[in-house]
Amino acid sequence: MKQYIVDAFTDQLFKGNQAAVCVMEEWPDEELMMHITKENNFSETAFTVKQNGYYDLRWFTPGGEINLCGHATLATSYVLFRFYEQESEQIIFHTLSGNLYIGRRDDYIVMDFPTYACKPVPLTKTMEEVFGKMPKEAYLDRDLLLVYDDEDFIRNVKPDFEKMKELQGAGISITAKGKEYDCVSRFFAPELSINEDPVTGSVHCMIAPYWREKLHKNEIHAYQASERGGAMTCTFKGDRVVLAGKAVLFAISEILYDL
Repeated sequence: MKQYIVDAFTDQLFKGNQAAVCVMEEWPDEELMMHITKENNFSETAFTVKQNGYYDLRWFTPGGEINLCGHATLATSYVLFRFYEQESEQIIFHTLSGNLYIGRRDDYIVMDFPTYACKPVPLTKTMEEVFGKMPKEAYLDRDLLLVYDDEDFIRNVKPDFEKMKELQGAGISITAKGKEYDCVSRFFAPELSINEDPVTGSVHCMIAPYWREKLHKNEIHAYQASERGGAMTCTFKGDRVVLAGKAVLFAISEILYDL
């Protein structure tokens, strides 16, 4: 099995978010995919198999399989365009979140994703205890989105990860209006064995619609303010959001195993 390690949502090595990408001819069992994911110990390992002109794509965290991942989709698309689909302008992924349509524009990978809903939920004391400050708004879909009014708070907060497990949502994102960018955010998922994810495309399917509504803009320039950091552009097309970002190849390896 060929495996590629890619830094996504960046044009610099050792920035953005690392993902491992395994390109296979057939599906191994889930136990093996989880072993590989835990061995890599990245926030995501992506597995893809080509069938009938499209690619099946699955994403695994060290805590289990998830239904959508932006940076690992970007990393997989980068690998396929560079090594397997050099003449193609589009890749179609079949995923747990439906079909994802991926293209390229200059040096950017362009990904057409479904948007998440922003369903308001009550503010709670636990939110304040986890982050040391009460958010001004909270929304829930797959993930929990907490909105603050201070970019510096987003960049500097040190949350209580154990207490965070009491909050709703597969992951928890915090966001504020940005100075250089339209918005800044950070994303945490201790329930999935990821305290902080460096750059998270999928959660921008929720963050970007929120800021689109607040800023009255159809294109949102977003920055995820983790230690590694990463940027993306989010453009709206009906009820879907198009995420554009770059990627850099770090390594290629061969995984040796017995089926």
